[in-house]
Amino acid sequence: MDIGKVSELKEFIESCKSNPSLLHTPSLQFFKSYLLSLGARIPPQPKTEPVVDDDDIIESDIEFDNTDDVVQPDNDPPHKMGDPSAQVTDDQRDAAQLSKSKAIDAISQGNFDQALDLLTQAILLNPHSSILYATRASVFIKLKKPNAAIRDSDTALKINPDSAKGYKIRGLSRAMLGLWTEALTDLHVASKIDYDEEIAMALKKVEPNAHKIEEHRKKYERLRKQKEQKRAQPKKQPQNQAQDKDALSALKDGQVIGVHSVGELETKLSAASKTSRLLVLYFTATWCGPCRYIFPLYTSLAEKYQRVVFLKVDIDEAVDVAARWNVSSVPTFFFVKNGKEVDSVVGADKNTLERKIAQHSGPL
Repeated sequence: MDIGKVSELKEFIESCKSNPSLLHTPSLQFFKSYLLSLGARIPPQPKTEPVVDDDDIIESDIEFDNTDDVVQPDNDPPHKMGDPSAQVTDDQRDAAQLSKSKAIDAISQGNFDQALDLLTQAILLNPHSSILYATRASVFIKLKKPNAAIRDSDTALKINPDSAKGYKIRGLSRAMLGLWTEALTDLHVASKIDYDEEIAMALKKVEPNAHKIEEHRKKYERLRKQKEQKRAQPKKQPQNQAQDKDALSALKDGQVIGVHSVGELETKLSAASKTSRLLVLYFTATWCGPCRYIFPLYTSLAEKYQRVVFLKVDIDEAVDVAARWNVSSVPTFFFVKNGKEVDSVVGADKNTLERKIAQHSGPL
């Protein structure tokens, strides 16, 4: 087995030892089932309720249904895309159609890599065909590469905004990433354009999870308002001195600090600047599968790089913070030094995350 993978496995096992509740994560159901088949005893999942009096609101995991098909995001280099400004001749269209027909035959025989090559040839010959991109996206779905499928679906929809296949494949891809709300939106649009049984089956899996996320957001909106009301109460100590003192004492070495408002974030940014520390700003959401995948590593990095300030922001709780930083997807990490953004990472890329922390923080 690859040494790097063994190292990651050891790190994962250590995370499970320190926090056994990780084994109840829906995406790890296969691993939990395997342990149980060996006679292992899994500690029961602790029941936590959100509280509003503590410094951090405790996150309550959403128990999603139908998560067996959820995969980790693919980060392969993008496949070749056609030139949208190219002039296409009739001969090129005919050649593209021939390549597509061969690709369909390859798909029926399970030769997905060959089908990708043929569809890429067709796309380069006729980059104005929405169906070619949507068909290649469907092959990426079969290969469990949802990000690649989303890229092709986006292109298909730019060419033809009424492409039912484009919406359907993008919806299936987003469901594969655990993006239930976005998947539901795409599948609803696809069903209005051209309803089929595959869309109906997908909706049965996606709708319950999307509804759970909506209920979760409503709950945290209520908690956020309670927190704001509590913060609005007047303080008796001198404001400026208290802020400086709290800011300096708020940098908890070796810990991940939750941030719930723009004011809290500004305090942490100011304190990090005063002490010349790198600050990592991590945007997450409790319904995000890749976020749950990366968080144990993020916690261990906080313990390793104790002179770095590690913050965590739930986009559903601190909507104003997410809006100010223009967060469009989670997980997203921003690296800030002296009050200025110096780098960022989008997605659950463990190696890139640690490499950039080491790069910007200096010696341990």
